[in-house]
Amino acid sequence: MQKKKREFDYFAYFRTCGVCACEAAEYLYETLSAFDPATLKNRVDAMHHIENEADMRKHEMTRRLTHAFITPLEREDIIALSQEMDNVVDAAEDVLQRAYMFNIRKIGPETIAFAELFVKCCKALSATLNELGSFKKTSSNINRYIVEVNALESVGDAMHNENIRRLFTENTDARELLIWSSMFESFETCLDACEHAADVVETVVMKNT
Repeated sequence: MQKKKREFDYFAYFRTCGVCACEAAEYLYETLSAFDPATLKNRVDAMHHIENEADMRKHEMTRRLTHAFITPLEREDIIALSQEMDNVVDAAEDVLQRAYMFNIRKIGPETIAFAELFVKCCKALSATLNELGSFKKTSSNINRYIVEVNALESVGDAMHNENIRRLFTENTDARELLIWSSMFESFETCLDACEHAADVVETVVMKNT
């Protein structure tokens, strides 16, 4: 008798995506808060490994989805959320890539504050994904976590605007303006990616309740 193939657990996959996003954000924060230009290339490579592991899990999910007959959520929603979670890790990697390419030698407290906010946002997003498998239960906190992600992203918008204003008010060096405008933009992209993923979850909840 042929053994029945075990069904793929999409909710477990998304919980893993949340863990991976937190890992990337925490590694970014760790790298920037104890910044050492001499080890930055190694840190970039390590972050790429985190990103590559996330890609491999995504490819496996996509492969299983291709052959799945029944899925717990609509296929387009699974694909959309998977892509948005991939974007979160990609955005974290991009911050370190830019720091390396721009040959940044020193990190200021405003940059570390951005990284810390990103960690908080990823933790709230991960908590959202942990609730996804049971969102139909009245005890689910999923909406509260979605609101938290959105609120943290709004804080990031305000931080971005103030940092850009301060940069152009206090600095006249064209190179520094270019570098740090790009760096602050990359952090805003990190937070936007978290919000976009939370928005997809909110859409899934609305469609299935």
